[in-house]
Amino acid sequence: MSARMHLSDAHGSQEPDESERLAVAVEVLGLLADRTRLALLRRLGEGEADVTTLTESVDTSRTSVSQHLARLRLAGLVSTRKEGRRVVYVLRHGHLRRLVDEALQVADHMIGRLPPHD
Repeated sequence: MSARMHLSDAHGSQEPDESERLAVAVEVLGLLADRTRLALLRRLGEGEADVTTLTESVDTSRTSVSQHLARLRLAGLVSTRKEGRRVVYVLRHGHLRRLVDEALQVADHMIGRLPPHD
């Protein structure tokens, strides 16, 4: 079974072995290794949003945003709820928000926006 199949079941009843754990972590990091998905997750870290809001915040086509959101939803990283006719997206885990924040802070250090920190 692939790591992708495990992403949405990450809170199963048994402890994953280290190999499975690493495979799922690689899958999560792979999903974050896309500029649009990372921007979407960063924006969702600020609070829930619908596709229109997300499209405006990442300056990409609505079709592209919808496709990326579908991947994130299928992976279990974001969830949805209906609000009338709108679909609202929200991060499923606070850990993911912190992971995105940490990745962006590493980027800030690397491009010189923040002083190096040991």
